[in-house]
Amino acid sequence: MSGSGRCLCGAAKFKFERKPLWSGFCHCESCRRNCAAPVAAFFGVANEHYRWLGTPPATYKSFADVTRHFCAKCGTPMAYEAERFPGEIHFYATTLDDPADFKPKFHVHYKERVEWLHITDDLPKYQTTSLNGNAE
Repeated sequence: MSGSGRCLCGAAKFKFERKPLWSGFCHCESCRRNCAAPVAAFFGVANEHYRWLGTPPATYKSFADVTRHFCAKCGTPMAYEAERFPGEIHFYATTLDDPADFKPKFHVHYKERVEWLHITDDLPKYQTTSLNGNAE
C-alpha cells in the first residue's frame, strides 16, 4: 500500500511507499490542542518509506523530545515525531488525499478524552499509550 497527503493550501505534501506501521486515535491534550479538535487520527510510517514533496513543512518542538510538522504557509498540522518512537513519523490521517484509506486500530491516551465526545466503536482503548498494554 502507498499513499499521499497534503495540507489545506497544497504547498506541503508527502508520499509514503509502504503500508503504515499502525493507525489509531490520540486523545491526549497536546494533540487535541495542536489540532484544535477533540481527537487526532494518526498513522505511523517508517522513516525510510516516506518523503516530503513541495514546500518542506515547518517544525515546532512542543516538548524536548517531540517535533511537530506543519505547513509554513497555511498552518495545517501534518506530522508528529517523538524520540520514544525512533525510526518513524506519525502523519495526521485527515491530511491523506483519500482519508477513506485510514483504518484505525485503537485509541491511545483515552483517559484524557473530552467527556462530551462519545466514542462507541469496539476498538481497544488504552488509558495512556498502547506501549503499556493497558486497554479497557
